[in-house]
Amino acid sequence: MSHETKRGEVMAQVLKLSLVDRLSNRVIAKRLGVSRRTVARLLSKAPPSSAKASGPRPSMLEAYADTIKRVLEDVPEIKTPAMLERLRPLGYSGGVTILRDYLQKIRPRPRRQAFLTLDFHPGAAMQVDWADFGFAIPGCPRRASALVMALCYSRYLYIEFTLSQAFGTFVRAMERGLAFFAGTTVVDIFDNMRTVVLAHTPTTTRFNPSFLAYARARDFGVRACNPGKGNEKGRVERPIGFVRERFWPGRRFASLFDLNHQATRWRDDFANNREHEETGKVPALVFQHEEQRLLRPLPQRPFETDDIRSAGVTKRFRICFDRNLYSVPPRLVGQTVVIRANDNAVAIYLGTKQVALHSRSWGVGEDIEDPSHRSAAWEMKPRAEAGALPSQLTGLGKVGVDYFKVLAAGRRSIQREIVRLTFLCELFGDTATQSAADEVMRTGHVGAEYVEYVLRHKRRLTPQVAPLRLGRPELDALNFGEPDLAVYDKLTPQEKTLDPGEPPKTEEKSDEG
Repeated sequence: MSHETKRGEVMAQVLKLSLVDRLSNRVIAKRLGVSRRTVARLLSKAPPSSAKASGPRPSMLEAYADTIKRVLEDVPEIKTPAMLERLRPLGYSGGVTILRDYLQKIRPRPRRQAFLTLDFHPGAAMQVDWADFGFAIPGCPRRASALVMALCYSRYLYIEFTLSQAFGTFVRAMERGLAFFAGTTVVDIFDNMRTVVLAHTPTTTRFNPSFLAYARARDFGVRACNPGKGNEKGRVERPIGFVRERFWPGRRFASLFDLNHQATRWRDDFANNREHEETGKVPALVFQHEEQRLLRPLPQRPFETDDIRSAGVTKRFRICFDRNLYSVPPRLVGQTVVIRANDNAVAIYLGTKQVALHSRSWGVGEDIEDPSHRSAAWEMKPRAEAGALPSQLTGLGKVGVDYFKVLAAGRRSIQREIVRLTFLCELFGDTATQSAADEVMRTGHVGAEYVEYVLRHKRRLTPQVAPLRLGRPELDALNFGEPDLAVYDKLTPQEKTLDPGEPPKTEEKSDEG
């Protein structure tokens, strides 16, 4: 083999390894057993490629560019899978990945919005929002939530942790927050929490009527942020982030009480006494010297803050409330009762009479039973025969025995009669119900509706109404006596009583005119 032929073969191998296999000069030199300088010299003598550089490959989406542009003009926020569904009938056979990349390049970008800094006068506004902190309490299957209330001018902060965001819990926490500030602002600004805002439309905001009633009772206006506009509630969003960064990390809590105890100490010792990052002032001092005196005084009008529900009593003499079971007296099986609950207690009423009271459970799936209810259930024996007096109505005595003996011979529902008569005994007492049943039987009839007519309409008896409890000791302890209306008599001019024989006086005409 001649020297020229061997040199040509080395040149061909060097070009292949460099241009086709994309190997470095060092690797080529090692593979061919020559020096790197030789490889570099051979590559420098290689003739330039005559092939023209090829341009970018045409995209298969170019044929659908007009369709894609038209769809984006109509629906700028359309998702890639929805666009894919529109292109398939037109013959597009590509995948979703290249379509997503293409849409990212040509989708119109929204103009960046400029935000103005909101300024608030002292006492003008407060911002309120919930923050979720997950399952923070050991052994408690409910998520902990923080209600954060921040005065927009002073940045003075109130924080309270709860195990629910329901309306009753929310309003009770609001009550404690307003008491902490010792006043209300002109308007309170809320995020779109369900307890405040029911729905947003393009033209209006539909508020929860129950919360509007609370706002009227506490004398503050209500404003809701626009959906997706976090900048409108920055005064409370920043404190929530502040709580997450400064208070929350590394803490452990034995109970909800312990959690709120630690949060209160942190709020009063640090959060409200630090120098605020934006204002450069101490929130507690600004509140004390500038804003507190401009808050509206808290109205003393009462407002119902209890959670109120109705429920039927099951055969196990239980009612279901907030994912837990509570016992009631077994004689109330089949009745519909009213449940009134606050943060600490669950009271159960039949009509206006309280029939059971329990400590509120913040667990899930628990069965809370009063031992006396179980004892009463053991004492209630099944009837020996259809016409026997039910054990829950033994207070009706011999009248009740005769009543159910007659009832068993008729076509009326005995179970319905038991339910209705138990209800009447609870409201009006055994003695009054027994007397009314006796009067009904003397007319030749039986029936709970007749007994109720005698009690309510013929004898005009009314159930004893339970006193209203507002949950605030200073209000529950108020006792007003009967007003003395005699003071109004002093304000009314009294006409002089004439002697029967004295002629009435006539007006004397004036000589003038």
